[in-house]
Amino acid sequence: MSAEATNPATPGPVAGSAARWRARIDLRRLGRAALLGPTARDRLPSAISHVVDAHRAHYPGADLEPLRRAYVLAESSHRGQMRKSGEPYITHPLAVTLILAELGAETTTLTASLLHDTVEDTDVTLDQVGEQFGADVRYLVDGVTKLEKVDYGAAAEPETFRKMLVATGNDVRVMSIKLADRLHNMRTLGVMRPEKQARIAKVTRDVLIPLAERLGVQALKTELEDLVFAILHPEEYEHTRELIVDNASRADDPLAEIADEVRGHLREADIAAEVLIRPRHFVSVHRVARKRGQLRGADFGRLLVLVNEDADCYGVLGELHTCMTPVVSEFKDFIAVPKFNLYQSLHTAVAHSDGQVAEVLIRTHQMHKVAEAGVIALGNPYAPAPDDPADGERIDPTRPGWLSRLLDWQEGAPDPDTFWSTLREDLAQDREITVFRPDGGTLGLPEGASCVDAAYAQYGEDAHACIGARVNGRLATLSTVLRDGDTVQLLMGQDPASEPSREWLEHAHTPAARIAIQRWLAAHPAADDAPGQQDHAREQQEEPPAATLRPTTEGSVLRSTTADIIVEQPGATVRLAGCCTPVPPDEATGFAVRGGVVTVHRVECAAVERMKSAGRAEVGVRWGDTTECRVTLLAESFVRPHLLADLTEAMALEGAEIVSATVEPPTQQRVRHTYTLQLPDAAHLPALMRAMRNVAGVYDVSRAHTPGA
Repeated sequence: MSAEATNPATPGPVAGSAARWRARIDLRRLGRAALLGPTARDRLPSAISHVVDAHRAHYPGADLEPLRRAYVLAESSHRGQMRKSGEPYITHPLAVTLILAELGAETTTLTASLLHDTVEDTDVTLDQVGEQFGADVRYLVDGVTKLEKVDYGAAAEPETFRKMLVATGNDVRVMSIKLADRLHNMRTLGVMRPEKQARIAKVTRDVLIPLAERLGVQALKTELEDLVFAILHPEEYEHTRELIVDNASRADDPLAEIADEVRGHLREADIAAEVLIRPRHFVSVHRVARKRGQLRGADFGRLLVLVNEDADCYGVLGELHTCMTPVVSEFKDFIAVPKFNLYQSLHTAVAHSDGQVAEVLIRTHQMHKVAEAGVIALGNPYAPAPDDPADGERIDPTRPGWLSRLLDWQEGAPDPDTFWSTLREDLAQDREITVFRPDGGTLGLPEGASCVDAAYAQYGEDAHACIGARVNGRLATLSTVLRDGDTVQLLMGQDPASEPSREWLEHAHTPAARIAIQRWLAAHPAADDAPGQQDHAREQQEEPPAATLRPTTEGSVLRSTTADIIVEQPGATVRLAGCCTPVPPDEATGFAVRGGVVTVHRVECAAVERMKSAGRAEVGVRWGDTTECRVTLLAESFVRPHLLADLTEAMALEGAEIVSATVEPPTQQRVRHTYTLQLPDAAHLPALMRAMRNVAGVYDVSRAHTPGA
């Protein structure tokens, strides 16, 4: 059965705990009420009176008939089934439903919650649920129903979670019921064997708590954290409990003093606000103790200021920062920039006269409701707006980017073990960034994501053809880690045979990227680990010395197979410098060197400045008739297969003859090529360089500058 455990073994709230508003269920009273059987058709069973009261607090006009019918079916179906503690089994769905009712779940969710174990543990079928309660309730019950171990064996748990997450992608209320179900089971985990308690607690820690965080259901998340803390870390839990008890017994309460001071300032400013002391839960106190060491009174809680309007939040902030000493580094505005889980609030901190610092949360009442209950507080997110008639299409306005990404990558997970381990890794990434595409669109990625992750998030498996990126307008490697607010332009190659590199796995942070790359590598076991390197293994040659031009009998006019050049020193032997390989119509200058040789450089060559500094006299030169020329070009590109073949083909089409080529080993997915080329006409050089830049993967082509030549 879904709820095997009984005996409460929960941490239990310390006096003043934030959990005090969550009433605990008297299982004995509910058991007696359940054993009395259903009441008359037109009356609500007394066993669900507590659920009804909590529900009416949020929905005064709700139709309670579905709840009555759901309870009658659940009670009769589970009759005779007992929990390990001895209570009738019906107490479990009642407890789960109460948790959801207190958080503000709407009637459909509560109806499905009462029935959530009927299909799994009784003879009730999904078709019966659908016939009696409608398609929505049927879908929710199906979503939380476990897969049979008889059919799936060891894969039953991961495949159940996969099924549940897929169902959550269409209706987030599925996960709301699952979270409440797990919370009640964790509250009553005490009668199980320690090893089973630990196993359930670890799954709760690794999967359910991150899901509660991502769906914004902080009320469930914090209690689950404390329950897991008590089971997996009993010594630290007991120490933390002692700290909290000792602080509660103190006569003075610095937080109460600061709260009174805040109330006074807000009254003077005529801002209507409710100022509450919000005690930290066990795990939060434990984290603060590890961070700060010795705890002071103000560290055991935070102040919560509730106002009516968004503008009042900033009014409160202004008063606090004006009338008290703010800790500027603690300020965060989650109203202007909400968290990815719907959370909105202003966070700040103020220092008291005794040196203690109090953290302050400022939010509206509606923000507070959403902060506690997350997606549950939204009611039915699929109900059509009053002015928008329903068209039968299910649209989930609450489906966040992380859930869409999860649903995408889970389809590619090859087996349950891979899915299960990857799910835990994915959920461990609890912060999200937003990056912008050049077209104005956005990509939501986990913190730490790289350009590789952005490529697969935008293009799926087509990202195999990605050859580089521009981040905020600058060229970047695919390993570049992105920051919140970056603009990312992904550079895609045109080769349909493009393939990813094994090196990309080192930079892939998201499951979608890792699974896509691993799947390609598994399907191509003979592929080179670093595509494109086979091109770099080709024969490399050193660049030959600069071409020597022989003097002729025509005075200072020198003929050669490269280009005509005229120098002002008759009879000199001319050499075109190999460091800058000047060609017409470059502005050039010459220098006399030993042996009666004049070397010709481009005027912007670094060697020119050095020779001038050394006192070398310049020799005037000018170009004669433009004929053939030799030039050295430097090309920079990203790694991709067949790049060298495409580049040499582009050069050949422009009539260039490759005299020598040097291709350096790739670093960080970038390759540097140096080519010495013979051109039939120097005038063709600009067109040649354009053609080389147009080759996919080549991001820069320039004239070579070799300072040491």
